[in-house]
Amino acid sequence: MNDSENKFFTDVLIVGSGVAGLYCALKLPENLNVTVISKEALEDCDSYLAQGGICMLKNDEDYDSYFEDTMRAGHYLNNKESVDIMIRSSQHVIKDLIGYGVDFERNEDGSLKFTREGAHSTPRILFHEDITGKEITSRLLEEVKKHSNIHLYNHVTMTDIIEQKITVKNNQPSRRCAGIIASVAADSPLAGYAEAEADDGSMIVPMYAENVVWACGGIGGLYEHSTNYPHLTGDALGIALNHEVELLDPDYIQIHPTTLYSTAKGRSFLISESVRGEGGILLNKDKKRFVNELLPRDVVANAILEQMKKDGTPHVWLSMENIKESEIKTHFCHIYQECLKNGYDCTKEPIPVVPAQHYFMGGVKVDRWSKTNLSCLYACGETSCNGVHGKNRLASNSLLESLVFAARAAAHMVEESKEKKYSSAEIVKVDYKKYKDLHSLFGMYREKILDAIERSRENHERNNNDAECRQSDSASA
Repeated sequence: MNDSENKFFTDVLIVGSGVAGLYCALKLPENLNVTVISKEALEDCDSYLAQGGICMLKNDEDYDSYFEDTMRAGHYLNNKESVDIMIRSSQHVIKDLIGYGVDFERNEDGSLKFTREGAHSTPRILFHEDITGKEITSRLLEEVKKHSNIHLYNHVTMTDIIEQKITVKNNQPSRRCAGIIASVAADSPLAGYAEAEADDGSMIVPMYAENVVWACGGIGGLYEHSTNYPHLTGDALGIALNHEVELLDPDYIQIHPTTLYSTAKGRSFLISESVRGEGGILLNKDKKRFVNELLPRDVVANAILEQMKKDGTPHVWLSMENIKESEIKTHFCHIYQECLKNGYDCTKEPIPVVPAQHYFMGGVKVDRWSKTNLSCLYACGETSCNGVHGKNRLASNSLLESLVFAARAAAHMVEESKEKKYSSAEIVKVDYKKYKDLHSLFGMYREKILDAIERSRENHERNNNDAECRQSDSASA
């Protein structure tokens, strides 16, 4: 549909406009042409939805307990190096965010105010009301828009990556990611670069890049009940499986203990971990407390599900009776308003809550620099798995981890760019027929992802059973 001269090229193509994608873009130098794309509106990302806050190492004395809290929540299956990198990088990241204008809550003396959430042994979480994610993401987006080298495009769907065969040292054949195949509307500014048209009328556009960063969120759209946006369906994982890009622990999926119970369809409204951290208590059908609310999320979620089964009810109750009304209406003002909209005044009565899919700890396997096993392809944020969370994420580590490893991806790309290894001028021959039926293509991705999750779950169960057998044999001996 175009002459060969009309191709889209960029130095770095970032798929996703959440905190990971935006921060990565900001950490790249002005001399690089950076493109950020979003599947829906730029603001429609899970980063905007994060309520509770973002962790920070308070001081050197806090390191050991912060490290232990993260490991214990993750069932000690975390990558220790990744945990260490995240914790030690936290103060620099927070300083950066404040420099971008992020307005964290302060004490009367002007010092940063910390709150506490489940499984934390001490308050170490910074926050902005109960919309910390929105505050951070919107400030990053404002900053990105000031940079002329960063270009933003919304309503762009990644349908595939462009894989290029290359020759590396000792003339060994290898491969690299040379960009992505995108689907856009006919009126998109990118439609002029289209090479084909899909059955649904969308235009198929090859977007060539020296480096590609997947920062495209989690997999909540695969589930009926989730706190995620429904368009976040884990597309990168399906594409990864098609291109032999390694995944790690895709069955490590976190269920958030408390979302507002509703029979309405759509995204579940999250009731922040901070509510329980500040004194909220969980009650059964008889309004009696049944669990320690500050245990790790998976433990609390399982306790709620067990209580629901025992009570024969579709939810349990969360009471804020131990939290001052003024605190609810300031710190948790948006939760308060949402509860009112649903007919509950949480300053006067308990609210119904139920667990829902919330966060993806597994993902595309990356190293300490957010590199995948495919050259020139990086992944960060919820899409990636560097092992920092283990089997269960510690509350309020998600925003921090996303920012820390997004910055590391940028740093590695900058270092690599000093020695340009590949020529973006080489156009890869693409078979556009396979993008004709996008509905079937994304259906295939979905099936591949669900199959990978199930195989990983079975593998973990088998390994756990083997370990238990070995322990039993050892004890018998």
